Amino acid sequence: MNCKDSVHAHYQKILEDKIGMLENSLLELKEMGANESKSTAGDKHETALAMIQIEQDQLRNQLQDTISDLKIVQLLPREAKLDCIAPGSLIKTDVGYYYLSLALGKAIIMDNQVIALSNHSPLGKEFIGKRVNDIVEVNGRKYKIEAIQ
Repeated sequence: MNCKDSVHAHYQKILEDKIGMLENSLLELKEMGANESKSTAGDKHETALAMIQIEQDQLRNQLQDTISDLKIVQLLPREAKLDCIAPGSLIKTDVGYYYLSLALGKAIIMDNQVIALSNHSPLGKEFIGKRVNDIVEVNGRKYKIEAIQ
């Protein structure tokens, strides 16, 4: 695999899709709240409105976190070749590919499994500053760095 742009675009799209889903969920809850406010069911009515408000607050927090994550991913450097590993690096090891960005999970991109991991994770911290042919060890597992993009 030789296309860091594809990896970057994939994870950016995941975050953009999540933002869209959260925004749609907030709109649905807003409509539910508007319909519920037309009701005159007393305590049951107030409980339902309170539950909707709690769910809206949770979704707003998730939305803000996801927007922040998207901004971080968008700001990652996308130079094709680096001498040493830094945030934004696509790292090929003897174990697989790792994208040093945020903890966004596994994906199959260009027929290769890629794991997006945070530079604050144990493995991410060990990768920072390493070069091709260096070996990183975390929890007894060794990773030989074969290429950096």
